Amino acid sequence: MTRNRPVISSVRCLAAVFVSLTVLACLNLFGCGLHEKRHESEPVELDSLGEQPIEPLPLTVDFDVAQAALGEILFAEPRLSGDSKVACTDCHHAEHGWADDQPHSRVVGRPESPVNVPTMYNVRFLYKLSWGGKYESLEAHIDALMTNPKVMASSWEIATQHLSELSSYRQLFAAVFRDGLTPSNLRQAILDYERSLVTPNAPFDRYLRGNAQAVSPEAKQGYALFKSYGCASCHQGMAIGGNVFERLGVLRNFFDDRGHFDNADLGRFNITKREQDRFVFRVPSLRNVALTAPYFHDGSAATLEDAVTTMASYQLGRELSEPDRSAVVAFLRSLTGEYRGNSL
Repeated sequence: MTRNRPVISSVRCLAAVFVSLTVLACLNLFGCGLHEKRHESEPVELDSLGEQPIEPLPLTVDFDVAQAALGEILFAEPRLSGDSKVACTDCHHAEHGWADDQPHSRVVGRPESPVNVPTMYNVRFLYKLSWGGKYESLEAHIDALMTNPKVMASSWEIATQHLSELSSYRQLFAAVFRDGLTPSNLRQAILDYERSLVTPNAPFDRYLRGNAQAVSPEAKQGYALFKSYGCASCHQGMAIGGNVFERLGVLRNFFDDRGHFDNADLGRFNITKREQDRFVFRVPSLRNVALTAPYFHDGSAATLEDAVTTMASYQLGRELSEPDRSAVVAFLRSLTGEYRGNSL
């Protein structure tokens, strides 16, 4: 799918960054920029949950507010690409949980992406980046995307040259960085923005913190099933995934049943070349999963219900009843958080 995106003018760019700086600065008055949205009418009761495999996201995180505000504009700036036609937002869509709503991204002038593009929310909490876990850090990930001829086809130096042609960007960088617009500062601004994309205070987070009424009885039942089935052995921690590798098709051959195969299906094997890594992928985070269909590396599951059914069958060897599947889906929907104090 091609998305029409107007190039940001100098005047609009300046206005946007000052608005962003103002908003983020206000959010930052009491700490790091992300704060719990208070629900005074909700009764708070302590549930005797005990130790759980899932942890709530922190209500505050550290990032440079001014740099992140500038990075937010740069994330949508096509001048970062070698041909000044492709921006990060062409594949990561804010209205779709910062993921892509298509199984494979389609951007004018670029080949179709080999895998489904994942969300950018909460990436600071992930262990390795990409489906195959190729990148050890956000820094390594963004550097690779910048130089990849199939993605940005650029470099930090080229992008800096493009931006320096506009006085508005020169002024913005001078306001944020002592040494102004440089390749290093350009990179740092985007990294700070990516690290600011945290979505705390999901209903299930509030439940874990002691608010027994934050989620429905069906969601609580879904969580009990999620643990008893063994889903939490792979989907755990603050990101509810994103920190282990697992084979797709533990108990049944996913790719034989799907009916076709391509190189991207090899997963981690493409990085390590080890036989044991064939069809192995980094387990995705389940944070905000209700917003980011389609699912899996190939985008083959169109709905959350489809994804739960597939995982139960291929990873657990179970055929779920409709009530059980609905309960698990209700739990997964309770993992949708807030961004800048607003529910997603």
